[in-house]
Amino acid sequence: MKWHPTLYDGHLSFVWKYGESVIELLDPQPGERIIDLGCGTGHLTARIADTGAQVQGIDSSAEMITVARRNYPHLCFQVADARSFELDTPVNAVFSNAALHWVTEAETAVSQITRSLKPGGRFVAEFGGRNNVRAITTTLSHLLAEKGYSGLKHPWYFPSIGEYACLLEKVGLKVTYCVLFDRPTALDNGDEGFTIWLQMFTDGWLSGLSPQERDGVIAGTIDRLKPQLYQDGQWYLDYCRIQVVAFKP
Repeated sequence: MKWHPTLYDGHLSFVWKYGESVIELLDPQPGERIIDLGCGTGHLTARIADTGAQVQGIDSSAEMITVARRNYPHLCFQVADARSFELDTPVNAVFSNAALHWVTEAETAVSQITRSLKPGGRFVAEFGGRNNVRAITTTLSHLLAEKGYSGLKHPWYFPSIGEYACLLEKVGLKVTYCVLFDRPTALDNGDEGFTIWLQMFTDGWLSGLSPQERDGVIAGTIDRLKPQLYQDGQWYLDYCRIQVVAFKP
């Protein structure tokens, strides 16, 4: 997956803006040490820092981290993987917004998160849950199969409440809150909004295709989904999110 920070900030800012409500769930306190896991271009990292917490942003994309450092040079950002990031000392909280559905090795990631927390520390996250963008994944899968493009599977992990809560408990966390909810999400940029979303977020899924093949698949997906997801000049995607709060005993 290749990330494009300019495209992300310029046309897909809703991703991090929705995360501001997750910061309320985190309830950061002055002086706490917090990791923003999957920080992207750093906007939510900065919001957490505004509360007086000591926050470090981590993301696997060097491109995203470069922009985050440029946006907020007074904050600490690190290129690292959610499955293997290392800290000098454990922290009070690990926060993550719209990132962990990209980590298909979920148990490895939550094990690392648990190791990174102090006793009594908390893990607070929101990401794509069961049936997230189901219309898109179903349509794209059918279209790829029809065109004979085999072996291409979507790169996301969208768990149910039961699946994810059990996973957290397996690695030793105590789950105190876990909810799955529909959140139809309007895209900016009018007719072009869905094209931009597909170009950005299906890059890893369609990376085995030539540029011409990829453009054809994206165009076909748009045509098939327009009657379902396009209303009054705007695209609305079928987002379904999972939120979780868990503590390390």
